[in-house]
Parts: sequence; C-alpha cells; structure tokens
Amino acid sequence: MKALFDKGWAVFAPDQGVLSWAASARVAALARISDPEEAAKSQQCEGTWFVGVDCLRNDATGAVAQSGPLTVVGYGVVRALYGALPLHRAQVSVIYPGYPRPRAGESEAAFRFRLTRDAAHVDGLLAIGPERRRMLRERHAYILGVSLTDCAPEASPLVVWEGSHHIMRRAFERALGGVAPQDWGEVDLTETYQATRREVFETCTRVTLPVPLGGVSLVHRLALHGVAPWGQGADAPPEGRMIAYFRPEFEDLKQPSWLSQP
Repeated sequence: MKALFDKGWAVFAPDQGVLSWAASARVAALARISDPEEAAKSQQCEGTWFVGVDCLRNDATGAVAQSGPLTVVGYGVVRALYGALPLHRAQVSVIYPGYPRPRAGESEAAFRFRLTRDAAHVDGLLAIGPERRRMLRERHAYILGVSLTDCAPEASPLVVWEGSHHIMRRAFERALGGVAPQDWGEVDLTETYQATRREVFETCTRVTLPVPLGGVSLVHRLALHGVAPWGQGADAPPEGRMIAYFRPEFEDLKQPSWLSQP
C-alpha cells in the first residue's frame, strides 16, 4: 500500500466480486433515494447533490440485500492495516448535472469555496456551535468508496490533494501535542485547519479520481479531498454519479490511533 502512504490515495480496478456487490448496492440505494423522507433529508445544493449519509442498509460486514460481505480489494488492504472495524451504513453520495449549486444556508464565501476549491475538507473535523469551530469529533480509519454507476471522468469526480495527509498529520500533531487522546474532541482546531489547508493548496497537486462502475477508491483519513464541479457535457446515467462510501471509526478514544497509525 505504498501509494496510499506516499500519495494519500489509491484506486483499484473493478473485478467480478465488486461488480456483483455494486449491483446489489445500487438497487438498494435507488430504493432509498426514491423514498420521500430520505430525499427530503438528503437532497442538497438545489437538487444537484444527494448527500445520503447512512443511507445504504448494509450490515457491519458490508453485506447489502443478497450481496454477501464486502470483499473488494481495497477493503482487504485496510482490514490488514487497521483490523476488522465494523462497517457503518454506507453514505450513498450522488451528484447530478449542474453541481454545485448553493447549499441551503450556505454563505457566498462557502459556496465560492465549494465552486473553486471543491469544498475541500478533512473528514471528521466537524463544524461545532454557532461559530462553526472545527473539532475532531469522528476519528475515521480510512475512506473507501465503491462506484455504483458508470460516468464520464468529468462527472464530478472525487478530488484529492496528493501528499496532503503528511502536512495535515504534522499540523495536528503540533496542535494536539500534550493533550490526552480522549480529549482531542474538545480542542478547537479551526485556525490550525484553515492555515494548513492553505498550505496544502499552495504546495500539493490536485488530483481527480474518476472511478468506473465497480471501481474502488481508497483515501487516507488525513488527506484533503473534495468533489469537483460537474464538467460541461459530462455523460452519466439518469441516477447520476453514485458512490457508496465507508468511513469506519477507531473505537478506542484513549489510543492515539488517528495520528499514530499509518
């Protein structure tokens, strides 16, 4: 997994096993997307993004409908690295032509950042309170995505700033140094996060990761990443660019795994 450690990302080609899983997941996901209650909660950016957090009704092994457990190549790799962390219900992130449009309640500056910087972020640093201070409230081990539809490469691909995980790790080590790991979630990381993100934009290469149906993307948990705007004329099926994402969390908050693990 040299690519993951060096670059902060890896992509795996489809195989028959993951194509079979993706077919089952796609059917299950479409049923959830068409549910009015789920749509009311998840449709954002004026209908150009279905957020789909915890949308897929898979079990802790990744099995959904009749698919059997998740056995994609990238999942075997991360299980070897981080252990058999239980899988949450996958996010089903769907992008449609015209993305992005402003999200409800989004400021002009925030929308401009979404449009010009792909809404770049590190997962798990949540905006807390009325002042939206960034705090580490979710300690993911990795980000694994399985593409459920086949789209043109310009159809809002995943974006990663290559090598950004090294810069982010150093910055968070400085900010959290001397703080007990179980207390990290109470540390205000806003200024550290914003300054380090600017450094990443200036020094790291922005890489797009279009993934075909059944392809798998694996992103380091500390890597800065986002979603590109929909390219003009990009082809996609009616159900849009659909990816199932798994972000299992480290379970022991007394351990420094989020910073100390590879």
